[in-house]
Amino acid sequence: MPSRWADTEEDAAEEAQRKAEKKRIKAEKAQKAEKARLAAAQARANKPSNDREDDSDRPAKRRRVSEEDDGGQDERTEGAAERKLLRWEVPTWSPCRSASLFERLNHIEEGSYGYVSRARSKDTGEVVALKKLKLEPFRDGGFAVTALREIQCLNASKHRHIVDLREIVTSRAGGQGSGGIGDVYLVMEFIEHDLKTLLEDMPEPFMPSEVKTLLLQLGSAVEYLHDHWILHRDLKTSNILMNNRGEIKLADFGMARSVGDPAPKDLTQLVVTLWYRSPELLLGTKIYDGAVDLWSLGCIFGELLLKDALLPGKNEVDQLSKMFELCGIPTEDSWPGFKRLPNARTLRLPPPGKAQTGSIVRSKFPTLTNAGAALLNSLLSLDPTKRPTAKEMLSHPYFTEDPRPKPTAMFPTFPSKAGQEKRRRQDSPDAPARGDAPRLQGDLDFSSIFKGRETEEKGGGFQLKVG
Repeated sequence: MPSRWADTEEDAAEEAQRKAEKKRIKAEKAQKAEKARLAAAQARANKPSNDREDDSDRPAKRRRVSEEDDGGQDERTEGAAERKLLRWEVPTWSPCRSASLFERLNHIEEGSYGYVSRARSKDTGEVVALKKLKLEPFRDGGFAVTALREIQCLNASKHRHIVDLREIVTSRAGGQGSGGIGDVYLVMEFIEHDLKTLLEDMPEPFMPSEVKTLLLQLGSAVEYLHDHWILHRDLKTSNILMNNRGEIKLADFGMARSVGDPAPKDLTQLVVTLWYRSPELLLGTKIYDGAVDLWSLGCIFGELLLKDALLPGKNEVDQLSKMFELCGIPTEDSWPGFKRLPNARTLRLPPPGKAQTGSIVRSKFPTLTNAGAALLNSLLSLDPTKRPTAKEMLSHPYFTEDPRPKPTAMFPTFPSKAGQEKRRRQDSPDAPARGDAPRLQGDLDFSSIFKGRETEEKGGGFQLKVG
């Protein structure tokens, strides 16, 4: 009996019929293609002689994006009508928007280089900080170099722990005292607190784990600035902002400037608020680098531990006295070449062996660990070349020992004074204003600072004898 799946004669006939149909369809397609080719050849033959170039491979023309219809005219035709280009708006600072787009809510504080207010954007409702720059009146309508530097440095500093500059807005030109420029405002993110105000209101200082977290964040911001050749030159607790999530932001770049290697020759010595100013600046050096910011970091470190300013000098002479009491009298061994600084020529220091030349940081901070005291001592080294860089500070063993740095999410929260009311005037001094002259004058007698009394000023002021 044959298999039920075997091909029969009927199956073979159907297969032959299918093959014949396929051949017929293929022949018809070939015939149509041949007719189309002959028609195209005939059309090219009928064209004028100057248009007989073979353009069979020419791609189709692009779709026009102009809003105007040119009636099918070739884009490459000479004398074609000028077309309107499509434009897309992109973020830009030119021209500046108007300050009237922001509703000022309350005044926060007045700094050396501007007035800071809390404001709300009328467009988005976002609360921001609005800083009105203090512009020097120029007869030729110029712009203050300090304002230009602040804008330049803030715009170049995009870091998690540096305040974010959103945009620059202006008011109507022709305001009084502005040289015809009009008022200029920096629009920045609003941060609820500053460390100075928090320290004044806190019943207890920050815990050791919290101090480490704050120093790591601040050191990260300073490292970023120095890696991008920017000196802040006014690090202090009132310029360090803190939000309710335990994150800090470095602010107030009014004294910052870009530098290079080698450093510019026109660096001014009158920088950094007095309580945070390094000894080489007080002694008149005009050649300095990021070490001046690291000295300020050391002062901030001590302030976080004490809940009060570490070196609150009354004037430049008193500031030097407090430095020497804490860090020891400088010698050629501890600070080679310091006597060649301009203001060091009239220093009257105690004879060798009759004064404390070593640091007393260990005894001033008895609860600080050995690693913490070593870090603070290195930051407060009188010799700027012995201070660590910001990168070296971040890798110090102090931050890896117990207690470990506290996560920012576990930081306590505080009511924001800046958010609702005017911040009271702080007792700390302001940063030097542009054009101020150094007030270090006279023979600087430090021979008695370890006898339990303050250095006296003779004749109402020290008369500096230079040259």
